[in-house]
Amino acid sequence: MSDGLTTLPSSTTIDEAVEIILRDGGVIIENLYTAATIAGLLADLEPALQKVRGGDDEVFAGTQTRRAGSLFARSPHMADVALSPLYLGISRAILQKPVDVFFGEDSTPITPDIQVGMTQAIQIAPGQGAQPIHRDDTVFLWRHPSFGREARVQIMVAVTDFTKENGGTLVIPGSHLWDDTRKPTAAEAVSTEMRAGSALIFIGSTYHGGGNNTTDERRTGVTMSFDLSTLRQEENQYLSIPLATVKGFPVELQRLLGWSAGDNFMGWIEMEGQMVDPHSLLARDDYPSALGGLPVS
Repeated sequence: MSDGLTTLPSSTTIDEAVEIILRDGGVIIENLYTAATIAGLLADLEPALQKVRGGDDEVFAGTQTRRAGSLFARSPHMADVALSPLYLGISRAILQKPVDVFFGEDSTPITPDIQVGMTQAIQIAPGQGAQPIHRDDTVFLWRHPSFGREARVQIMVAVTDFTKENGGTLVIPGSHLWDDTRKPTAAEAVSTEMRAGSALIFIGSTYHGGGNNTTDERRTGVTMSFDLSTLRQEENQYLSIPLATVKGFPVELQRLLGWSAGDNFMGWIEMEGQMVDPHSLLARDDYPSALGGLPVS
Protein backbone atom coordinates (compact mmCIF):
# COMPACT_ATOMS: atom_id res chain seq x y z
CA MET A 1 0.00 0.00 0.00
CA SER A 2 1.07 3.62 -0.58
CA ASP A 3 -0.84 5.98 1.72
CA GLY A 4 -4.11 4.17 1.03
CA LEU A 5 -3.50 3.28 -2.61
CA THR A 6 -2.48 -0.21 -3.66
CA THR A 7 0.88 -0.51 -5.40
CA LEU A 8 1.42 -3.29 -7.93
CA PRO A 9 4.52 -4.37 -9.89
CA SER A 10 4.66 -3.74 -13.63
CA SER A 11 4.36 -7.51 -14.10
CA THR A 12 0.79 -7.46 -12.79
CA THR A 13 -1.99 -8.60 -15.09
CA ILE A 14 -4.61 -6.36 -16.63
CA ASP A 15 -7.34 -8.20 -14.72
CA GLU A 16 -5.60 -7.71 -11.37
CA ALA A 17 -5.14 -4.00 -11.97
CA VAL A 18 -8.71 -3.51 -13.22
CA GLU A 19 -10.12 -5.26 -10.15
CA ILE A 20 -8.29 -2.85 -7.83
CA ILE A 21 -9.17 0.25 -9.89
CA LEU A 22 -12.86 -0.65 -9.85
CA ARG A 23 -12.59 -1.19 -6.09
CA ASP A 24 -10.49 1.83 -5.09
CA GLY A 25 -10.71 4.22 -8.05
CA GLY A 26 -7.00 4.00 -8.83
CA VAL A 27 -3.80 1.99 -8.51
CA ILE A 28 -0.06 2.69 -8.57
CA ILE A 29 2.07 0.62 -10.94
CA GLU A 30 5.75 0.49 -10.03
CA ASN A 31 8.39 0.99 -12.74
CA LEU A 32 5.87 0.95 -15.56
CA TYR A 33 8.23 2.94 -17.81
CA THR A 34 11.94 2.54 -18.40
CA ALA A 35 14.58 4.99 -17.26
CA ALA A 36 15.23 5.81 -20.93
CA THR A 37 11.58 6.76 -21.51
CA ILE A 38 11.49 8.95 -18.40
CA ALA A 39 14.77 10.67 -19.27
CA GLY A 40 13.50 11.27 -22.79
CA LEU A 41 10.24 12.76 -21.57
CA LEU A 42 12.07 15.08 -19.19
CA ALA A 43 14.56 16.21 -21.84
CA ASP A 44 11.80 16.83 -24.41
CA LEU A 45 9.29 18.55 -22.14
CA GLU A 46 11.43 20.58 -19.76
CA PRO A 47 12.14 23.27 -22.42
CA ALA A 48 8.39 23.64 -23.03
CA LEU A 49 7.68 23.89 -19.31
CA GLN A 50 10.34 26.56 -18.91
CA LYS A 51 8.64 28.68 -21.58
CA VAL A 52 5.15 28.65 -20.09
CA ARG A 53 4.04 30.70 -17.11
CA GLY A 54 2.14 29.53 -14.08
CA GLY A 55 -1.62 29.35 -13.97
CA ASP A 56 -3.86 32.39 -14.01
CA ASP A 57 -5.51 31.64 -10.68
CA GLU A 58 -4.14 30.60 -7.33
CA VAL A 59 -7.02 28.27 -6.53
CA PHE A 60 -7.32 25.72 -9.37
CA ALA A 61 -4.65 26.30 -12.01
CA GLY A 62 -2.05 27.33 -9.44
CA THR A 63 0.22 30.30 -10.07
CA GLN A 64 3.22 28.14 -9.16
CA THR A 65 2.21 25.29 -11.45
CA ARG A 66 3.32 25.08 -15.07
CA ARG A 67 1.38 23.09 -17.65
CA ALA A 68 2.25 22.21 -21.24
CA GLY A 69 -0.01 20.32 -23.66
CA SER A 70 0.36 18.97 -27.22
CA LEU A 71 2.67 16.30 -25.80
CA PHE A 72 2.53 13.95 -28.78
CA ALA A 73 3.89 16.82 -30.88
CA ARG A 74 6.61 17.56 -28.33
CA SER A 75 7.97 14.14 -27.46
CA PRO A 76 8.18 10.84 -29.37
CA HIS A 77 8.34 9.13 -25.98
CA MET A 78 4.62 9.80 -25.52
CA ALA A 79 4.07 6.84 -27.83
CA ASP A 80 5.65 4.65 -25.12
CA VAL A 81 3.26 6.11 -22.55
CA ALA A 82 0.13 5.54 -24.62
CA LEU A 83 1.05 2.13 -25.99
CA SER A 84 2.02 0.58 -22.68
CA PRO A 85 0.30 -2.83 -22.90
CA LEU A 86 -0.80 -2.54 -19.27
CA TYR A 87 -2.19 1.00 -19.41
CA LEU A 88 -3.83 0.49 -22.80
CA GLY A 89 -5.18 -2.90 -21.77
CA ILE A 90 -6.66 -1.51 -18.55
CA SER A 91 -8.28 1.32 -20.51
CA ARG A 92 -9.83 -1.00 -23.05
CA ALA A 93 -11.11 -3.37 -20.35
CA ILE A 94 -12.82 -0.58 -18.40
CA LEU A 95 -14.11 1.58 -21.25
CA GLN A 96 -14.92 -0.72 -24.15
CA LYS A 97 -18.15 -2.23 -22.91
CA PRO A 98 -20.49 -3.26 -25.75
CA VAL A 99 -23.96 -1.77 -26.05
CA ASP A 100 -26.86 -3.69 -27.62
CA VAL A 101 -28.77 -1.65 -30.20
CA PHE A 102 -31.52 -2.47 -32.68
CA PHE A 103 -31.15 -2.19 -36.44
CA GLY A 104 -34.70 -2.97 -37.45
CA GLU A 105 -35.63 -6.15 -35.57
CA ASP A 106 -32.05 -7.33 -35.10
CA SER A 107 -30.18 -6.64 -31.86
CA THR A 108 -26.50 -5.94 -32.48
CA PRO A 109 -23.72 -5.34 -29.94
CA ILE A 110 -21.64 -2.23 -30.69
CA THR A 111 -18.33 -1.70 -28.89
CA PRO A 112 -17.15 1.91 -28.67
CA ASP A 113 -13.62 2.90 -29.56
CA ILE A 114 -11.35 4.75 -27.18
CA GLN A 115 -9.20 7.76 -28.02
CA VAL A 116 -6.63 10.06 -26.48
CA GLY A 117 -8.59 12.79 -24.73
CA MET A 118 -5.93 15.05 -23.25
CA THR A 119 -2.21 15.31 -22.57
CA GLN A 120 -0.36 17.55 -20.17
CA ALA A 121 3.00 17.89 -18.51
CA ILE A 122 2.46 19.32 -15.03
CA GLN A 123 5.25 20.81 -12.94
CA ILE A 124 4.45 21.89 -9.39
CA ALA A 125 6.96 24.39 -8.00
CA PRO A 126 7.92 24.97 -4.36
CA GLY A 127 5.28 26.94 -2.49
CA GLN A 128 2.34 25.76 -4.58
CA GLY A 129 -0.67 24.91 -2.43
CA ALA A 130 -2.91 21.91 -2.95
CA GLN A 131 -5.35 21.98 -5.85
CA PRO A 132 -9.08 21.71 -5.09
CA ILE A 133 -10.26 18.10 -5.19
CA HIS A 134 -12.20 17.38 -8.38
CA ARG A 135 -13.27 14.76 -10.92
CA ASP A 136 -11.80 14.90 -14.42
CA ASP A 137 -14.90 13.54 -16.10
CA THR A 138 -16.53 16.83 -15.17
CA VAL A 139 -15.36 18.04 -18.61
CA PHE A 140 -18.10 15.81 -20.05
CA LEU A 141 -20.60 16.87 -17.37
CA TRP A 142 -20.70 13.17 -16.51
CA ARG A 143 -23.19 12.15 -13.85
CA HIS A 144 -22.69 9.51 -11.16
CA PRO A 145 -23.73 6.76 -11.11
CA SER A 146 -26.57 7.10 -13.63
CA PHE A 147 -24.58 6.32 -16.80
CA GLY A 148 -23.42 2.97 -15.46
CA ARG A 149 -20.05 3.23 -17.19
CA GLU A 150 -16.81 5.18 -17.02
CA ALA A 151 -15.88 7.89 -19.51
CA ARG A 152 -12.13 8.10 -18.88
CA VAL A 153 -9.08 6.14 -17.74
CA GLN A 154 -6.22 8.48 -16.90
CA ILE A 155 -2.56 8.00 -16.13
CA MET A 156 -0.17 10.21 -14.18
CA VAL A 157 3.43 9.23 -14.88
CA ALA A 158 6.03 10.27 -12.33
CA VAL A 159 8.79 11.94 -14.35
CA THR A 160 10.40 12.92 -11.06
CA ASP A 161 9.75 11.23 -7.72
CA PHE A 162 6.33 11.95 -6.20
CA THR A 163 6.19 12.42 -2.43
CA LYS A 164 3.68 13.70 0.06
CA GLU A 165 5.91 16.74 0.62
CA ASN A 166 6.49 17.76 -3.02
CA GLY A 167 2.90 17.64 -4.23
CA GLY A 168 2.25 14.01 -5.10
CA THR A 169 -1.23 13.70 -6.61
CA LEU A 170 -3.99 13.59 -3.98
CA VAL A 171 -6.61 10.86 -4.39
CA ILE A 172 -9.72 9.94 -2.40
CA PRO A 173 -9.89 6.13 -2.58
CA GLY A 174 -13.40 4.85 -3.21
CA SER A 175 -14.75 8.23 -4.29
CA HIS A 176 -15.58 6.89 -7.75
CA LEU A 177 -18.51 5.13 -6.09
CA TRP A 178 -20.03 8.35 -4.73
CA ASP A 179 -23.03 10.02 -6.25
CA ASP A 180 -23.00 13.69 -7.20
CA THR A 181 -24.50 14.91 -3.95
CA ARG A 182 -21.54 13.89 -1.78
CA LYS A 183 -18.98 16.64 -1.28
CA PRO A 184 -15.27 15.70 -1.24
CA THR A 185 -13.05 17.04 1.51
CA ALA A 186 -9.30 17.50 1.59
CA ALA A 187 -9.13 15.46 4.79
CA GLU A 188 -10.27 12.35 2.88
CA ALA A 189 -7.46 12.57 0.31
CA VAL A 190 -4.22 10.60 0.43
CA SER A 191 -0.96 11.41 -1.35
CA THR A 192 0.40 9.40 -4.24
CA GLU A 193 4.01 8.51 -3.46
CA MET A 194 6.01 6.80 -6.19
CA ARG A 195 9.42 6.81 -7.80
CA ALA A 196 10.11 8.23 -11.26
CA GLY A 197 8.96 5.73 -13.88
CA SER A 198 6.01 4.56 -11.82
CA ALA A 199 2.47 5.66 -12.61
CA LEU A 200 -0.92 6.26 -11.05
CA ILE A 201 -3.77 4.91 -13.17
CA PHE A 202 -7.22 6.14 -12.18
CA ILE A 203 -10.68 6.67 -13.60
CA GLY A 204 -12.48 9.89 -14.43
CA SER A 205 -14.96 9.54 -11.59
CA THR A 206 -12.25 9.45 -8.89
CA TYR A 207 -11.80 12.63 -6.88
CA HIS A 208 -8.19 13.85 -6.97
CA GLY A 209 -6.00 16.96 -7.24
CA GLY A 210 -2.45 18.23 -7.25
CA GLY A 211 -0.74 18.22 -3.86
CA ASN A 212 0.93 20.92 -1.77
CA ASN A 213 4.65 21.33 -2.51
CA THR A 214 6.48 22.24 0.71
CA THR A 215 9.94 21.28 -0.58
CA ASP A 216 12.58 23.20 -2.56
CA GLU A 217 12.25 20.93 -5.62
CA ARG A 218 9.90 20.84 -8.60
CA ARG A 219 7.59 17.87 -9.01
CA THR A 220 7.10 16.91 -12.66
CA GLY A 221 4.50 14.53 -14.01
CA VAL A 222 3.02 13.63 -17.38
CA THR A 223 -0.67 12.83 -17.65
CA MET A 224 -2.89 11.70 -20.47
CA SER A 225 -6.27 10.06 -20.78
CA PHE A 226 -8.04 7.48 -22.84
CA ASP A 227 -11.70 8.43 -23.24
CA LEU A 228 -14.73 6.95 -24.90
CA SER A 229 -14.58 7.95 -28.55
CA THR A 230 -18.27 8.86 -28.42
CA LEU A 231 -17.20 11.96 -26.46
CA ARG A 232 -15.44 15.05 -27.73
CA GLN A 233 -11.70 15.13 -27.08
CA GLU A 234 -10.84 17.52 -24.25
CA GLU A 235 -7.63 18.56 -26.04
CA ASN A 236 -7.99 18.92 -29.81
CA GLN A 237 -5.48 16.35 -31.05
CA TYR A 238 -6.08 17.20 -34.72
CA LEU A 239 -4.81 20.75 -34.22
CA SER A 240 -2.24 19.88 -31.54
CA ILE A 241 -0.15 17.47 -33.62
CA PRO A 242 1.34 18.22 -37.08
CA LEU A 243 0.07 15.86 -39.75
CA ALA A 244 3.60 14.74 -40.61
CA THR A 245 4.11 13.69 -36.99
CA VAL A 246 0.86 11.73 -36.94
CA LYS A 247 1.85 9.90 -40.13
CA GLY A 248 5.05 8.74 -38.42
CA PHE A 249 3.23 7.06 -35.53
CA PRO A 250 2.28 3.37 -35.41
CA VAL A 251 -1.16 2.67 -36.87
CA GLU A 252 -2.59 1.80 -33.45
CA LEU A 253 -1.54 5.16 -32.05
CA GLN A 254 -2.89 7.01 -35.08
CA ARG A 255 -6.27 5.46 -34.45
CA LEU A 256 -6.09 6.20 -30.73
CA LEU A 257 -5.46 9.85 -31.57
CA GLY A 258 -8.82 9.97 -33.32
CA TRP A 259 -8.00 8.88 -36.85
CA SER A 260 -10.61 6.13 -36.74
CA ALA A 261 -14.35 5.77 -37.16
CA GLY A 262 -14.90 2.60 -35.11
CA ASP A 263 -17.81 0.20 -35.12
CA ASN A 264 -20.29 3.00 -34.41
CA PHE A 265 -18.70 5.11 -37.18
CA MET A 266 -18.11 8.24 -35.14
CA GLY A 267 -15.81 10.59 -37.05
CA TRP A 268 -16.44 9.34 -40.58
CA ILE A 269 -15.65 11.51 -43.58
CA GLU A 270 -17.33 11.57 -47.00
CA MET A 271 -15.24 10.66 -50.04
CA GLU A 272 -16.83 10.15 -53.45
CA GLY A 273 -20.24 9.73 -51.87
CA GLN A 274 -19.11 7.14 -49.33
CA MET A 275 -18.78 7.36 -45.55
CA VAL A 276 -15.19 6.22 -44.99
CA ASP A 277 -12.87 5.68 -42.07
CA PRO A 278 -10.65 8.79 -41.79
CA HIS A 279 -7.59 6.62 -41.18
CA SER A 280 -7.51 5.81 -44.88
CA LEU A 281 -6.59 9.45 -45.57
CA LEU A 282 -3.26 9.15 -43.75
CA ALA A 283 -1.96 6.75 -46.37
CA ARG A 284 -2.70 9.15 -49.23
CA ASP A 285 -0.02 11.47 -50.53
CA ASP A 286 -2.72 13.87 -51.78
CA TYR A 287 -4.38 14.36 -48.38
CA PRO A 288 -5.89 16.80 -47.53
CA SER A 289 -6.58 17.91 -51.12
CA ALA A 290 -8.28 14.54 -51.71
CA LEU A 291 -11.33 15.60 -49.75
CA GLY A 292 -13.73 15.61 -52.67
CA GLY A 293 -12.53 18.92 -54.05
CA LEU A 294 -13.09 20.77 -50.78
CA PRO A 295 -11.00 23.94 -50.58
CA VAL A 296 -7.85 23.58 -48.50
CA SER A 297 -5.92 26.68 -47.47
